[in-house]
Amino acid sequence: MKEQTAKFFFGPDNNLPPLGIVSLEGASELSDKIEAHLVRWAQQAGRDTKTFRIPCACPRFSSGDGKGLIQSTVRGYDLFFIVDVGNYSCTYKFFGKENRMSPDDHFQDLKRLIQAVSGKAHRISVIMPLLYGGRQHRRSYRESLDCAFALQELQNMGVQNLVTFDAHDPRVQNAVPLMGFDSLRPSYQVLKKMLRSFPDLTVDRDSFMVISPDEGALDRNMFYASVMGVEMGMFYKRRDYSRMVDGRNPIVAHEYLGSDVRGKDVFVADDIISSGESMLDIAYNVKKRGARRFFAFATYAIFTNGLETFDKAYQDGIIDGVFGTNLTYRTEELKARDWFYEVDVSKYIAYFIAALHHDMSAGSLIDPHEKIRVLLEKRREEQAKRKGAQLEF
Repeated sequence: MKEQTAKFFFGPDNNLPPLGIVSLEGASELSDKIEAHLVRWAQQAGRDTKTFRIPCACPRFSSGDGKGLIQSTVRGYDLFFIVDVGNYSCTYKFFGKENRMSPDDHFQDLKRLIQAVSGKAHRISVIMPLLYGGRQHRRSYRESLDCAFALQELQNMGVQNLVTFDAHDPRVQNAVPLMGFDSLRPSYQVLKKMLRSFPDLTVDRDSFMVISPDEGALDRNMFYASVMGVEMGMFYKRRDYSRMVDGRNPIVAHEYLGSDVRGKDVFVADDIISSGESMLDIAYNVKKRGARRFFAFATYAIFTNGLETFDKAYQDGIIDGVFGTNLTYRTEELKARDWFYEVDVSKYIAYFIAALHHDMSAGSLIDPHEKIRVLLEKRREEQAKRKGAQLEF
């Protein structure tokens, strides 16, 4: 899908319901970037469009109770709600004290605004990059099933499509078989950013290797290894199942399974960097084994325990780059770090919104094989020309 398709999406004869973007508090930065792409395409198609934004608000009383307000007509609109349930920088007054919004607060505001639509919209879709309750996706004992129940709530409220990124376990969609559920991965976007950020990076079997941080991330790392044509290893997390720490069995050691990493650049992809302890353990491990450089990617780089350990690892030459998307809140301190590289996914979401709005297939967006193939071929051609020029010199 290229920008020349703007007339196809937003031409005067497309006979589609009006498009509306409802951005919740905490998702305004991402929503602004998504809307900028959509507005540009609409203007390229000859439409005098300044905005797709539907004004909204979720005011709260001093007791903490709140309500949702849709501040313009939405009758017949194709509405897309954009919410970041992980944005903990949002606050509200609670009995005179400043209270940070939790994922529960953001999800409740989403439901309030959907209620405020009062069933007047043509269709309701939710863009929720960080899936609410996604880490509580299965029942092992007498436990709640937060994610599945939340999806059923949205379906019962009339939501027809939910778009998320890198769901911890996409099988949660089995809870809502009659609702559209798309779990996307920004594979092309992160590889593009990495190759641009490190021009000397060579992607071949002799110089580059993909490693899965655990068995749960095998499929995403197998994808990277297969599409780049390189070898893959993995780490097995050996846990102490006799005790619980912070709600989980602590990791005793990371056991490596795979071929030699000596002299190679190593790339590790996961869905989330929470405390970051596991990622750093892996970085130190592969560096001891002689790896040349270490690159990590997490769709959600949230660093719940701060940045100091990663600062030290960078200063000591253990990590060379950590890539994370703009799909959830990032602190200004993180953005300023030399070792952090932000991957912008707003254009990808804008394409997906345009596809859903037009009721067209999004298969080419979900499967980026061809884009990645072209990207890698271009890099290899550039490196071959550079090598040829050096030999001539």
